[in-house]
Amino acid sequence: MRPGDIPADAAAASRGATGRGRAGRSSVGLDGAGLDSAGLDSAGLAIADLIRAKIRDVADYPKPGIVFKDITPLLADGGALAAVVAALGAGYGQVDKVAGIEARGFILAASVACQLGSGFVPVRKEGKLPAPTYAQSYQLEYGTATIEVHQDAFVPGERVLIVDDVLATGGTAEAAAGLVRRAGGEVVGIAVILELAFLEGRAKLSGVGVRSLLVV
Repeated sequence: MRPGDIPADAAAASRGATGRGRAGRSSVGLDGAGLDSAGLDSAGLAIADLIRAKIRDVADYPKPGIVFKDITPLLADGGALAAVVAALGAGYGQVDKVAGIEARGFILAASVACQLGSGFVPVRKEGKLPAPTYAQSYQLEYGTATIEVHQDAFVPGERVLIVDDVLATGGTAEAAAGLVRRAGGEVVGIAVILELAFLEGRAKLSGVGVRSLLVV
């Protein structure tokens, strides 16, 4: 099962209402002041409602019986995207690098890195990076997959935030955290838009702070 794929009988995310600003764009105030290292407070409730309204369910994709969580409507709304990026990156103190997991995580992680003034590091599928890499395999529902990071991606001791769109079974996030540490970085947290709680991926990430803007 890929992140974003939900069996149809377990698809429980409801769609909520959200305020809208000029030109039809979503308007959510978030300056980081209402955030602490443990997660989001009242500002997080507004973000969760915004995400519910902007994530589209696509039935029977990529195969029958799967409900796919499509984040492209959220990405297309400038106000919504800005609010989500701010929420993903707030409250971690100094962040030297933001690592994004292929592929949708690239979009979010690069945006968070720009906001924080940090560098961006891609965590890619096996064979996609040109220079020497570290590789980490992880278990899928059927079989295994492997992700890689450049060996020189991090200066030893750099503080690294890992960003992705969805936390599902936790295998990819766990592998990414392992790669960051192997390459010399310190994982300060994992931040995602959506967590599929019924898959219990958080259990694989003990010892790592996980921020999910919406849990379903």
